[in-house]
Amino acid sequence: MFVEIVGGLISGSLALLADATHMFADAAALGLAASAHVIARRPPDSERHFGYQRMQVLAAFFNGATLIVLCLWIVIEAAQRFFGPKPVNADLMLGVAAAGFVANAIAFAMLQSPNSKNVNVRGAMLHVLADLLSSLAAIAAAVLIKYAKLIWFDPLLSLLVAGLILSSAIRLLRETGHILLEGAPRGINVDKLVEGVKASAPGVQDVHDIRIWQITPESTSLTLHARIGDAAGAEVALGKIKGYLEKEFGIRQSTVQIEVGDDCPDCETASDRAPAAETETAPVRHAAAECRAHGHAHAHAHGSPQIALQK
Repeated sequence: MFVEIVGGLISGSLALLADATHMFADAAALGLAASAHVIARRPPDSERHFGYQRMQVLAAFFNGATLIVLCLWIVIEAAQRFFGPKPVNADLMLGVAAAGFVANAIAFAMLQSPNSKNVNVRGAMLHVLADLLSSLAAIAAAVLIKYAKLIWFDPLLSLLVAGLILSSAIRLLRETGHILLEGAPRGINVDKLVEGVKASAPGVQDVHDIRIWQITPESTSLTLHARIGDAAGAEVALGKIKGYLEKEFGIRQSTVQIEVGDDCPDCETASDRAPAAETETAPVRHAAAECRAHGHAHAHAHGSPQIALQK
């Protein structure tokens, strides 16, 4: 970075200064990404039940925002260069740009992970890719300036690089913003999920109130209500549903509410539930009273399911 700053000022190259600016931002961005990667490993506590996994998403969102700011700076500077061209030392520019390209290529190779869905690592890699493209543009501009005397290629190639960086940064912001807004994974079709749940668990008559969101791109959570006709099959239905969700969609964090009857205790259209009949046995009266007291009951992966009984 320091070599490119000095080289850019001496040679008068905007491409070198742009690359140096990227490196300055990347030093902070990569430090932030590394810190977030470490913090994300901390276990959940009493205040943060999902732990610190989203630190990675926050870091990636911040990295995307800084990239957009840098792109705007390059565009403004390039526009000024078009109206007021400055002389460029092509030999010095070429040597410094080549050194920067090698350094950025090494960093980019270290971050490569084709199968990784970690947006934090991808955000860091985008920063390094931006530097790599900037160095490549600086090399091309230096060659054209040296041999073709085309000084205006320096700001032109800087604009092209800024456009490529801006496109990647916007995609990163959209993805991380979607996660931070509790957006559902784009690859999950809710209609297909409903039909799959019904087919996987015999006795399931209806599936509703489905809510899917991402903690990180690698971690998806889901809650849903499943209505069955016979309370005796609740435990089997619960196991089948959770097994289907994990096998077909990779969802391991799911909360399934098993309901018996026509009314959903959480739905706005649910009718007032009648009091338990006097003929109910003691365990059933207790279950119905607990349901009326709490409004609903959740069935989890571990332990026996609680059944919401309605008439």
